[in-house]
Amino acid sequence: MADKLSDDELVGLVKTPGWGLTGKDDKASTGTLEDVLKAHHQMHRSGESPGLIKQLETSIELDMLQIEMMWRYLGLPV
Repeated sequence: MADKLSDDELVGLVKTPGWGLTGKDDKASTGTLEDVLKAHHQMHRSGESPGLIKQLETSIELDMLQIEMMWRYLGLPV
């Protein structure tokens, strides 16, 4: 597994491009980390299995606790 980023490092990457979300049923999203987090959040809220967030160039993976922390940072309901 790739190295984990700190919460501060993740917050610094919110506006950076090059992130991808792979989901169930060929649902995929790419863009900034913010774009991908919002798509992941929408899938979670609708009861779908949200999939995996990766930084496309370096394969950084976010665990569910990190994803929820980022939702909070973006002001999305948990």
